[in-house]
Amino acid sequence: MNRLKGKKALITGATAGIGKAIAHQLADLGVHLILTGRRSERLVELKSEIESSYGVQVQTLHFDIRSNKEVEDALSEVDLESVDLLINNAGLAAGVDPVHKADLADWEQMIDTNIKGLLYISRLITPVMAAKKSGHVLNLGSIAGHEAYPGGVVYTATKHAVTAINKAMKMDLHGTNVRVSMISPGLVNTEFSTIRFKGDSHRADSVYAGIDPLVADDIAEIAVFILNRPAHVDIMDVVVFPTAQSAATMVFRG
Repeated sequence: MNRLKGKKALITGATAGIGKAIAHQLADLGVHLILTGRRSERLVELKSEIESSYGVQVQTLHFDIRSNKEVEDALSEVDLESVDLLINNAGLAAGVDPVHKADLADWEQMIDTNIKGLLYISRLITPVMAAKKSGHVLNLGSIAGHEAYPGGVVYTATKHAVTAINKAMKMDLHGTNVRVSMISPGLVNTEFSTIRFKGDSHRADSVYAGIDPLVADDIAEIAVFILNRPAHVDIMDVVVFPTAQSAATMVFRG
């Protein structure tokens, strides 16, 4: 049963990877979209592609989620009461250096995007959802939010923070009928590793060598399943691995 047709979803970080895949799959179910990102050209292309393919309405917002002022300015253009679904997808990893050698700029980028950006958006939309006693927030977490590993001191810290935010947000919204959910993927072959390794595509490809990794559509399918549950069902977290992975740092390469 399609319970999502006619609803409106705001998706952060929608220009690539999981965010883009979720946008396509929701649009295919008749969900109208507000797509955000830092790459304006990609937003324009995605809007045209989705509107022509699925016949839904698409609004795009170009801003840097790390800036609270930019978030507030951009969302002032949105009818927040119309937002039924908030997908906090924007996030990244930057670098794999150990704590005693890491670049502080990488740390700040991850903290500002993965934690503060998620909170900036949520702070504007959740009060409206709570007031109308309806809505669903889906946070994109990671296995890094459940396990720490070397070279990921701050990335894993930020994703542990998302796990804590997800749990506490559910408690804060207790009694409002607003649902809160999270997906915690393992290895997903997107631009994630290319960004983490500062554009080194060879090094990024080596992360997925010898395995059949998850892809963006795998996660998008789970997102749609979560969002399409009946109103009395709230899936709090889904941990999902490719079959070849059994822990954050345990991967069988056949």
